Amino acid sequence: MTVTGGDPLRRLTPVVRLAPAKLNLTLAVVARRDDGFHTLHSVFVPLGLADRLSLAPVGGHRDTLHVTGFDAGPPADSLVFRALAGARAAVGGGWTGGPGPAPALAVRLDKRIPVAAGLAGGSSDAAATLDGALEAWGAELDDDARQATAARIGSDVPFFLAGGPALIQGRGEQVVPLHGLRGRPGIVLVTPVMAVSTTDVFAAFDAIRTHGDDAVRMSSVHLAEELRAGLTADNLVARAGVLASANDLLQATSLVEPTLIPFKRALSRLLRRPIGLSGSGPTLWALYASEAEAMATAETVRSALGDGSLTAPGTGQPSIVATAIVGHDQQGSEG
Repeated sequence: MTVTGGDPLRRLTPVVRLAPAKLNLTLAVVARRDDGFHTLHSVFVPLGLADRLSLAPVGGHRDTLHVTGFDAGPPADSLVFRALAGARAAVGGGWTGGPGPAPALAVRLDKRIPVAAGLAGGSSDAAATLDGALEAWGAELDDDARQATAARIGSDVPFFLAGGPALIQGRGEQVVPLHGLRGRPGIVLVTPVMAVSTTDVFAAFDAIRTHGDDAVRMSSVHLAEELRAGLTADNLVARAGVLASANDLLQATSLVEPTLIPFKRALSRLLRRPIGLSGSGPTLWALYASEAEAMATAETVRSALGDGSLTAPGTGQPSIVATAIVGHDQQGSEG
């Protein structure tokens, strides 16, 4: 751990970070672990859709969190607080104004990613909090310490330190960056207003299977190899049919929320292209060669919902977002 100069309490503006959503292009469940978690083989990609966090040192000993946008539940349950605690423990007394613990931070979170949607918004917020807190305190951790701290916060958190597409293995702590994406593929996300518990989906999976489908595992392996070697947006879209089926949790999710799969089929008929499920859902996705195409398609979905030719499950109108997959050379932050 190293320390940089400057008194964080004298900052005139807060540190700002964007926390991107993630999408599972593949999800193979390799095995159930003795600790109750599952060993995965999955290709994750970050999206242009992102939450926005600002962090400002305020002195004292009590961190605070103010949330706007999507309702993320009680602030006390947020992974932001777990990330702050993890970052403070990792830094110890080694921050710019030490000795003693790093000062409290006031965090503002603009929640733009749908909650409990299979898009890992909470984990991304945690990773952005970890990174932003270190800057606010004028402290740095080496890569190994950052990864270890992120893994202790949550399974998906280490991915967001990769800065682009990555192969995820283990329970999420094994992250191999994949630098070969060429272009910026568009994607439409449709998230019905329903609660699909990841814990319940994995419990349903365990009740019917001991491991995933070998074909799904091979699809995940092949995509990782192609993204490592180089893959254009057009070629990725050409693989959409395979990728839409490369999710071992599809059947389990259909058992937990039976209305989701008929909606997935109806959406596929409307758009005339394959529809995938991100993680355990409920977010459904469709791939396009550009963000402009995705934006036009999002309007098609909104119109169909408006005129009744498409009916969504859940307790209200779904969230419909047109965004893009973001490569390693396209990452950025505010502040």
